[in-house]
Amino acid sequence: MTRFREYDKYDGLGLAELVGKKEVTPLELCEEAIGRIDELNPKLNAVICRMDDAARAAAKGAIPQGPFSGVPFLCKDLVSAIAGVPMTKGSKSCRNYVPSFDSEMARRFRAAGLIVLGKTNTPEFGLMGITEPELHGPTRNPWNPDHTPGGSSGGSAASVAAGFTPLASGGDGGGSIRIPSSCCGLFGLKPTRGRNPLGPESGEVWQGAEVEGVLTRSVRDAAAVLDATNGADPGAPYILPRPERPYLEDAGQDPPRLKVGFTVESPLKADVHPECVEAVKNAAKLLESLGHAVEEAGPDIDGEAVGKSYIMLYFGEVAADIRELTSVVGRPLTHADTEEATWALNLLGNTFSAGDFVLAKRQWNTFARRMAKFHETYDLYLTPTIASLPPRIGELQQKPAERAFLKIINSLNLGGLLKATGIADMMATKGLSKMPFTQLANLTGQPAMSVPLHWSREGLPCGVQFIGRFGEESLLFQLAGELERAQPWFDRRPSL
Repeated sequence: MTRFREYDKYDGLGLAELVGKKEVTPLELCEEAIGRIDELNPKLNAVICRMDDAARAAAKGAIPQGPFSGVPFLCKDLVSAIAGVPMTKGSKSCRNYVPSFDSEMARRFRAAGLIVLGKTNTPEFGLMGITEPELHGPTRNPWNPDHTPGGSSGGSAASVAAGFTPLASGGDGGGSIRIPSSCCGLFGLKPTRGRNPLGPESGEVWQGAEVEGVLTRSVRDAAAVLDATNGADPGAPYILPRPERPYLEDAGQDPPRLKVGFTVESPLKADVHPECVEAVKNAAKLLESLGHAVEEAGPDIDGEAVGKSYIMLYFGEVAADIRELTSVVGRPLTHADTEEATWALNLLGNTFSAGDFVLAKRQWNTFARRMAKFHETYDLYLTPTIASLPPRIGELQQKPAERAFLKIINSLNLGGLLKATGIADMMATKGLSKMPFTQLANLTGQPAMSVPLHWSREGLPCGVQFIGRFGEESLLFQLAGELERAQPWFDRRPSL
């Protein structure tokens, strides 16, 4: 079968245009994508479930007429359920789980004409900002395989950066679209809470912190996908006003003169890598050159309180996941069914009270109100996406002594002792200190994006984050398009 070697010179919309003109067939695109996965996935471990035959059949069949008709696509192995296709959620507890239904987002991706080639790697239950599950092994960054592509949508990020597909799905409950986009030199936008559906089974995921979206090489691809997927499905808890015009149109239109507040200080008062600081300061200079007003300013929010509230979400959600999975596995789970750190989070979730959880959740409203106050003066909030360059594989994993301690605690179900020692808090803080900027937008529900404007001297990508007002993806797309035109990144590719 003929392969289309010019494949990576086009974004998703560009490939769809070629299909529409009959200059290339969907099957040729499919074969090229499969060939690239064959060649490079052994080095990266990004795709963990192949759907080659189903993809070929779809490419030969009647493809829905949408903005991406005939374009290859990959789905993250979490939340995006596809009927008849395994969904492990990065956990050995789910290694035999096969959904009998399509999630609403998977259905809308296909209705847009996308052809799903497989599922991408994710950490267990999407809990880490790195992608190193014990079940599937670590995914590696195409820019430097010794480093992580980020997480939890790390498999999707590595796939897009490596050129397997021009776009792939992701979910963002604490930065899981933006963090891997930063690590892999991609554009990643987390939509407003409720913008995309989570049906047919869920109304909220992670108390509303999690939103589904995509990771892309071009701004316009992300805009066109959101045009195709946004809107409530039956039973959704949120119904947002429809955008005034297509997001794709916004991506091609410069924004009005903006006032942007920025910071390079970690909300956890931890170190921020000089390259990440430089990325933000250079972005501020670029904004000023484009006519925007930029000044150092941030919202009146206690960053450590945000971190603690977010960690409480982890405790409660993991404990709930473990209980809920009993119906999937057919028996109560034990610590042998999960990674040690995951089971420790479960124990902590069962140690704290319902009152503790609700009190932490109520703080989300405080954060949202204070962000609204900030946005009375500033259109956007600019920060580093993460506080470090992409960490090395294994860097954020537990040390042998920590793992041994957790194994003992978990085997004896000593959640109270785990809480008293504070080791779980220390482990969580260790991870958050590298990635402290993204969680705020998840708790407030605001849209936020990571834009690939900087590469380190070692050649590692380093994104910058913009947080917008609730419901204002339009303004983010306008600015992203302007930045992309002013400082293009599309042709900057890793050499594998």
